[in-house]
Amino acid sequence: MTPITLFKCLADETRLRCMVLLHKEGKLCVCELTHALDMLQPKISRHLGQLRQCNLLLDSREGQWVYYQINPALPAWAVDILDVAAKELDGEHTQQKDADRLKAMEGRPEMKRCCN
Repeated sequence: MTPITLFKCLADETRLRCMVLLHKEGKLCVCELTHALDMLQPKISRHLGQLRQCNLLLDSREGQWVYYQINPALPAWAVDILDVAAKELDGEHTQQKDADRLKAMEGRPEMKRCCN
């Protein structure tokens, strides 16, 4: 991981929004990210795939569902940048709406409605 790679990956607003939610929540299903960002699944999946190719995310399949989490092997400097970005965006309107939609999602954390 280089700083150039990190900043290129985070330069897109959708990817940054995904990373901030994952940074705060730890692990999320694609359906949770789709709901929180109020976007279609193919768009979210494409961005998550790009983040995975950059080695920022890891994915795991549990049944038919795919979950994402921030790669725990990220260098400390990259984690620090994510910390700062998440803190700076915390009060930002779009990020707050994402967090509110995720929190209001029915069936969380069991994900009964979207993932069963």
